[in-house]
Amino acid sequence: MNNEFENNKQDMELESMRQQLSTLKNKLNEQEIVNDRLIRRSMKNTAGNINRKYNIAMAVGLLMIPYTYWVFIKLSGFSFAFWLYTCVFMLLCVGATYYNRRNISDSNLMTNNLLDVRRRMARAKKFDANWLFFGVPGILLFMGWFMYDTYQTQGGTLNNPFFWGGCIGGIIGAVIGFMMHFKTQRQYQEIIDQIEDLTEED
Repeated sequence: MNNEFENNKQDMELESMRQQLSTLKNKLNEQEIVNDRLIRRSMKNTAGNINRKYNIAMAVGLLMIPYTYWVFIKLSGFSFAFWLYTCVFMLLCVGATYYNRRNISDSNLMTNNLLDVRRRMARAKKFDANWLFFGVPGILLFMGWFMYDTYQTQGGTLNNPFFWGGCIGGIIGAVIGFMMHFKTQRQYQEIIDQIEDLTEED
């Protein structure tokens, strides 16, 4: 009788331990699901911020085409070639932004396979970084041409408010542009790191 009682007691203890382990496992699985959802939501918000930034940049780029015609041609008498270069450069910027935006504009992006999402984020980050190799020379050429046309239209002098206003505006724009660029790079890396954390856990 004692042996049977002891065996029953051990069986009950083992069953209780199994139930406790099962409960703990369920809680861990639920916690993992919650963490997965929270991280995916965070990634979606970050991608949404980048997407909105790209939309604003494209809108500004398109609006700059008629605006620069009014400023450079109508008001300042700059060469038509300079304005044409400005338009082409703006359209290339808009086109490149639209091209890269496709990597993050999918509404189902954060519910897709995480490895695929990581590849798309890495590709977008790389394209965004490589754009500087085209964008910086393009802006430098723009500024040099701007100085030349200012010199030609202002009687052979650069000592005028329009020139200095353009230079100061160009410097401020460059600083803001670089700040936005590096912030976007950090946001891409943040998404990539979060995906790597999730996939490592899996």
